[in-house]
Amino acid sequence: MANLFVRIKNAIATDIHEMLDQKEEKNPIATFNQYIRESEKEMEKIRKMMERQRKLQDQFVFEYEQAVAMRDKREKQAEVAKKAEELSLYEFAIKEKNEYAEQATRLKSALTRIEQSIEQLENKYRELKHKMKLLQFKRLELMGKENTIRMTRKMNELINENEQHSNRKIREIERYMDRLEASINHDYEALTFDEKIEKLEKDLKTQE
Repeated sequence: MANLFVRIKNAIATDIHEMLDQKEEKNPIATFNQYIRESEKEMEKIRKMMERQRKLQDQFVFEYEQAVAMRDKREKQAEVAKKAEELSLYEFAIKEKNEYAEQATRLKSALTRIEQSIEQLENKYRELKHKMKLLQFKRLELMGKENTIRMTRKMNELINENEQHSNRKIREIERYMDRLEASINHDYEALTFDEKIEKLEKDLKTQE
């Protein structure tokens, strides 16, 4: 039992942040889940020990009450034998009364120790239960942070992808506009060329 208390104490005193910083642990959520499962196993051990101790306590209470009842019974019987001047019966009753009194004392002492052990187990159980709740809150906090990081990363990827797509579209439009402008310029030059030739022909006819 002492070793179990030591293990529980060490588990409760463990620094969660140091555990998460271990290089071999890649996923803090998985680490928390494992730690919580181990803590749940320790809690189950304590719960079973408390059940056994309570059953043992009931047995000791029964035995103690029986011993006290027999002690009181033999004490009264000794008084009766003494009044009747039955020495042998008196001595037997006193002898058993003392034996039952000693037995009741030992049982009372053992019962006190059991009650103390139950109290210690209950304190450890409450302490570990409180620690479990803190761990669960911490796990939720980590899950929230992990989700935020994932969402941020995904959004950044989408933004970068959209930017790349937009830049590609812009470049395509710019190339199209350049081609269109070149085509218009070419058509304009061809048109003005024809007009210039027609004007030259008219001028030549006029001179003739």
